[in-house]
Amino acid sequence: MSEYLSITPGEIKTKFLHAYLLGAVAPRPIAFASTISRDGTPNLAPFSFFNVFSSNPPMLIFSPARRVRDNSTKHTLSNVIAVPEVVVNVVSHAIVEQMNLASTEYGDGVNEFEKAGFTMLPSELVRPFRVGESPVQLECKVVEVKPLGQFGGAGQLIFAKVVRMHIDRRVLDAADQIDPHKIDLVARMGANYYVRASGDSVFEVEKPLEVPGIGIDALLAVIKESHRLSGNELGRLGNIAALPDHGALQAWWSANGPSYEGMDLVDAAKACLAAGDKVTALHLLLKPTL
Repeated sequence: MSEYLSITPGEIKTKFLHAYLLGAVAPRPIAFASTISRDGTPNLAPFSFFNVFSSNPPMLIFSPARRVRDNSTKHTLSNVIAVPEVVVNVVSHAIVEQMNLASTEYGDGVNEFEKAGFTMLPSELVRPFRVGESPVQLECKVVEVKPLGQFGGAGQLIFAKVVRMHIDRRVLDAADQIDPHKIDLVARMGANYYVRASGDSVFEVEKPLEVPGIGIDALLAVIKESHRLSGNELGRLGNIAALPDHGALQAWWSANGPSYEGMDLVDAAKACLAAGDKVTALHLLLKPTL
């Protein structure tokens, strides 16, 4: 059995709780937020307390939390209170180092676009600029700023309604959908760690059936009690509409049995599951019931 480090908020320092939360709740998408001050000074800063929460209306929320070390707030927060508009730019691997530079706590009046070498593109419906190098830019109107507390580490939720979305056509597939390998996003982990969402790290998991899957509990004991199948593999098998009856199982083995003569059937089934062939895997695992 696992041993756990159990933590009660309030009983450890906020900086340690903060680190544990960032390490555990990850990866987190990055809102590269472009805002503008009342006097017209651009500001650009990344935030990983962020996600999209609705498509009708199209709403996203990000949180420039109060700094843990001294309870100060960030320019982004004061800017959206003064000028309730923001452009949320997504971060691809190609710009992650520039984004990191833009996170530097520069003083008032410093333009992070210039410091980090980004192109300032004019927006169409809001005043803050877009990041020209970002593959997707979301122009937003801020509809609410909700403080979650007044001490260091407290979130300041910015509710933003998307009013225009710009997508670089180079990240689209033939059906004009965003290709995860082309957009090549990065996400935030704990400490100094990031994760790149492309290549072998991107994988598909088949959505549950319109007809509910039978579930792991409905699998026969010969399958669900096997110590050689992982939880993920059992989950795939549980996402089937029905088990084959005895006659169908016999017919399948009569037609396909010779191909598996002398093979370890559990290893063969695991290979089938890895390839996405649940049907063959199921028939192989049910052979002992014949």
